[in-house]
Amino acid sequence: MHGFVPFPADRANAYRTAGYWQDRPLSSLLDDAAARWPDRKAVIDADTTLTYTQLDSAADRAAAGLHRLGVGAGDRVLLQLPNSCAFAVTLFGLLRVGAIPVLCLPGHRAAEIGHLAAVSDAIGIVIPDATAGFDYPAMVDELGLRRLIIDDAAGDQPAPRCAPDPNTPALLLVSGGTTGLPKLIPRTHNDYVYNATASAALCELTADDVYLVALPAAHNFPLACPGLLGAMSVGAATVFGTDPSPEAAFATIARHRVTATALVPALATLWAQACDWEPQKPTTLRLLQVGGAKLAAGDARRIRDVLTPGLQQVFGMAEGLLCYTRPGDAPELLDTTQGRPLCADDEVRVVDEDGAEAPEGELLVRGPYTINGYYNAAEANERSFSPDGFYRSGDRVRRLPGGYLEVTGRIKDVIVRGGENIAADELEAHLLDHPAIRSAAAVGLPDEYLGEKVCAAIIFHDNPLTLAELNRHLDECGVATHVRVDQLAALPALPTTAVGKVDKKAIARQVSS
Repeated sequence: MHGFVPFPADRANAYRTAGYWQDRPLSSLLDDAAARWPDRKAVIDADTTLTYTQLDSAADRAAAGLHRLGVGAGDRVLLQLPNSCAFAVTLFGLLRVGAIPVLCLPGHRAAEIGHLAAVSDAIGIVIPDATAGFDYPAMVDELGLRRLIIDDAAGDQPAPRCAPDPNTPALLLVSGGTTGLPKLIPRTHNDYVYNATASAALCELTADDVYLVALPAAHNFPLACPGLLGAMSVGAATVFGTDPSPEAAFATIARHRVTATALVPALATLWAQACDWEPQKPTTLRLLQVGGAKLAAGDARRIRDVLTPGLQQVFGMAEGLLCYTRPGDAPELLDTTQGRPLCADDEVRVVDEDGAEAPEGELLVRGPYTINGYYNAAEANERSFSPDGFYRSGDRVRRLPGGYLEVTGRIKDVIVRGGENIAADELEAHLLDHPAIRSAAAVGLPDEYLGEKVCAAIIFHDNPLTLAELNRHLDECGVATHVRVDQLAALPALPTTAVGKVDKKAIARQVSS
């Protein structure tokens, strides 16, 4: 497949021999679940509940509809649906015809969608009509994309089942955008089945669990860590939530007796705070995963005290490596570390600026579920992968006894706002498109609720903009909804380092004083 960097043959054989890879398509997770637990609830949203048999049939009808539209093996299709049973149905419909879903976030707008369509050479996109006031069809028309409206009415001809090579991409995830526009992450059938099933086993999921998708389902975290796919592998039910606020989420947890979910730190701390005033405090949660950014030790203790003792810190990336604290870990590990690797054959290096092994430095990794290259991104791959195939994560970590890691910062210039990565250079480029702006620097500042908030330090030509005008400009640029400025600092000059680079640490000190 052009643009895809496969696993080297020697490592692929080793992973297969070790039992990590099962040579089965990702769609087989639903096949197996429907055979083993036909009458158990599979997916639930505000309007629909489907058993595994019903989900299996709905996915077949969706596959038939896609087949009638000419969608087939190897075709890339953008999938931009909100959390819903329709997301699961469409995902498996695409997989069953052998198409490769490109999992876009609901908050992506024209800038990201146009870029992802071009990089993937997508033949079309599946979107909702209008959600939260945004007109998705108008965006698609503006971009000139083909909208795939899937007629899932039962037809005479079911879609032929595709038997994909398990060493090829099952789907394309979207990177957090640490440098420029997001990149595409090709996850193979073999590595993603392992990702989901091994995570489910580590988290001790069973058919009696109920998993809540509180974050956008297209994210790797709620999709396969263990998420929807891991829950499916053990016959558990998955509830799709559309409002992660404590009031709405607590009611959903109570209604469906949710036992497990995944949150970013900002949401987890908000849920813990809400226990002081929300009457419907969760009582059924046995596992609360927190990841996407570093969780402060004090917040971790409070979460364990008021929400559930079953806190699990998760540190990972859509590119592969997952680190988890384990059930039964000592409180100090739960509160202060971001876990240890999922797999015994995850190869981890921590290196200094010269590439030498160090107790603290940049994390490099390769293993049975870590990619070997971004899709269609030769230039990025030169920067992001070592000659011997280790992925350069851009995360600064400290190695601790027992293989545990503590995340201490970032190597790359990225702001983690509410669990979403924002590439500073991408945001700065959009800001500089405004004629009133001479220079701009995007800086992350600590924030109690978002983890980090975005501060834009700007030199204006003549007439300064307001914060609202600045964000209106970003909206008009078609930038994802999470790429927004929280604080505006109009400065006469941007401080620089001794070598002439913008000194963002100095800006942070200046605007915080």
